[in-house]
Amino acid sequence: MSHLTWVRLMKSALLRNHMAASNRRVSVLRLGHRRERDKRITSHLGLTARAFGADEVILAGEEDESAIETWRSVSERFGGEFECRYEANPMSFLRRFAKDAGDGKPGQIVHLTMYGESWRESLSSIESNRPMVIVVGGTKVPGEVFRLANYNISIGNQPHSEVAALGVFLESLIGQIDESKHFQGGEIQVVPSLDRKKVMSLEEE
Repeated sequence: MSHLTWVRLMKSALLRNHMAASNRRVSVLRLGHRRERDKRITSHLGLTARAFGADEVILAGEEDESAIETWRSVSERFGGEFECRYEANPMSFLRRFAKDAGDGKPGQIVHLTMYGESWRESLSSIESNRPMVIVVGGTKVPGEVFRLANYNISIGNQPHSEVAALGVFLESLIGQIDESKHFQGGEIQVVPSLDRKKVMSLEEE
């Protein structure tokens, strides 16, 4: 391992530890959703956001109650306090958030795009104590998103899935989460096993 790689890994580890201590709120904004064409990919984006430690997913584009219902149903069955909602005016929301994250101070906007800077290079410069919105675009992202974003970040500069990009970024940003604490209050729990499917019911008899 080169010295530069070691330094980057140490910076990432320090950031994750700082994030865990800061309890910073992380939201994922899905832009440009199309009900018929994007149903599966948008559903998986929200589930990935939840599984990797985000606090909220915000749906923009065509209103789609089925996606929101999927996320709510999974959270009810598997636990956790994951929030989801529809945003009719995502650009207005981002403009407000860029100026005021709810406490009178600017929030952080991270735009995941294959045209951005490497996440390995950018991760250590992200503030760990400010609310964050991670923007995941659809077919056509307004140019204003690039200008509003504090960070335009790429998970590689090759075409691939936005679901993969979100998962890699959240894992790098937040790090490993304690699922037994993070996903409390559910009806069922998957029990890790080497050789079979094992699901435990948590509902009171």
